[in-house]
Amino acid sequence: MRFTGRAEGDMGHAGAYVTDVAPDVEARRRAVKDAPWTWLRQVHGDTVVTVAAPGEGAGARADASVTDRPGCVLAVLTADCAPVALVSREGVVGAVHAGWRGLTAGVIERAVDSARALGATELRAVLGPCIRPECYEFGEADLETVAARLGEGVRGMTSDGSPALDVPAAVGAALERADVTELDDLGVCTACSDQYFSWRARAEPARQTMVVWRD
Repeated sequence: MRFTGRAEGDMGHAGAYVTDVAPDVEARRRAVKDAPWTWLRQVHGDTVVTVAAPGEGAGARADASVTDRPGCVLAVLTADCAPVALVSREGVVGAVHAGWRGLTAGVIERAVDSARALGATELRAVLGPCIRPECYEFGEADLETVAARLGEGVRGMTSDGSPALDVPAAVGAALERADVTELDDLGVCTACSDQYFSWRARAEPARQTMVVWRD
């Protein structure tokens, strides 16, 4: 797997969150992983695409993809939402785009179920760069919605003491609900780090990517 940042350039074509048609974007993507990408029209829902051939499902309206086939490259685009990779010893892999709406919709649980349907047993998750609670002031009503589904541990505080959503905690809670207990968190905040794009902190339209594949 690989997580890109500002150094690799905009993977979403100047804020067009899901396009793959611009030659400059395609060149940047191939510089990261030179193979057809299954990218998604991310809609903050719980739909998962099962990919059986390289590039299959590209442009699908979904927020996660899984595969057990070699040569398939799964990608999600993010600015502040959580990119979550799923890997298993059986060779099943997954890529999940998890914003707060997707987390409450159950996108992580659906992705885990889809990976297990392909034969994955013990899954490991990797959480890439995303916004952290110290930078993510969050409305009380929406915070209640997330907490009602994923528990009180999702509540955090910003650096100035305002109510915040703890996205990594929410990801961890969703994984626990899906019986995935191994989570590696890279610990990077997109809002704090100038190495990553952030819509929340800097209103940047560009997107970085997480790419997951099996050879």
